[in-house]
Amino acid sequence: MKTFACIAVAILLTTSAFSQLKNKKFQSKKRLSYLISMPEGYSENGESSPLLLFLHGAGERGNDLNLVKKWGPPKILENGGKLPFVVVAPQCPPEQFWDIYLLKELLDEIIGTYNIDKSRIYLTGLSMGGFGSWSLGSMFPNYFAAMAPICGGGDPFLVARSLKDMPLWVFHGKKDRAVPESASAILVEALKAKGSSVKYTVLPEGNHADSWIYAYNEVNLWDWFLKHKKEIPTN
Repeated sequence: MKTFACIAVAILLTTSAFSQLKNKKFQSKKRLSYLISMPEGYSENGESSPLLLFLHGAGERGNDLNLVKKWGPPKILENGGKLPFVVVAPQCPPEQFWDIYLLKELLDEIIGTYNIDKSRIYLTGLSMGGFGSWSLGSMFPNYFAAMAPICGGGDPFLVARSLKDMPLWVFHGKKDRAVPESASAILVEALKAKGSSVKYTVLPEGNHADSWIYAYNEVNLWDWFLKHKKEIPTN
């Protein structure tokens, strides 16, 4: 297993007997706890596996990784479901927002440690994690083959400039009172003005949670991700 000398990774087993998720801690200048799960057939030396990075919302911040299992991919895995990715779900510390540069360091660690297909790295997040997805993707677009931000928002200029060529599927509830649907609509409009083929799903009667419940359970989002593969330059 490849490691970086300046980074320590400690492994703790989950308390759930049936869970596919494992608890880990990433240490650089700051510490970041995260969940990780390997797909069926994962091999250290065989064919590389796609990676899905999931960013949770504000309600799951804290020091208890069980909170991260409340929604999205971690919930699916905790309940015995299967996903065709190495799933990484970090936890934002209490009263903080996503540190984009720390997330980038975590990605570098995961890519360097596990047998990851660099052409198939995907990003999704909900609410605060939707904002984090837009920000991380905009700052480091070369990492990702596709993104699915849910009920988030961001800087229209930066998003349009950085992500106009990336496959995107955006979700938002029209009746969202926590993050107005216009926060996503503004970004979608800016992207389309740059020629983006962004896919936008608005739930006419959807509230805040409805958008991610729908995205992660009612549509074939996982297959949509796997349809997209980015070209990796060869030296």
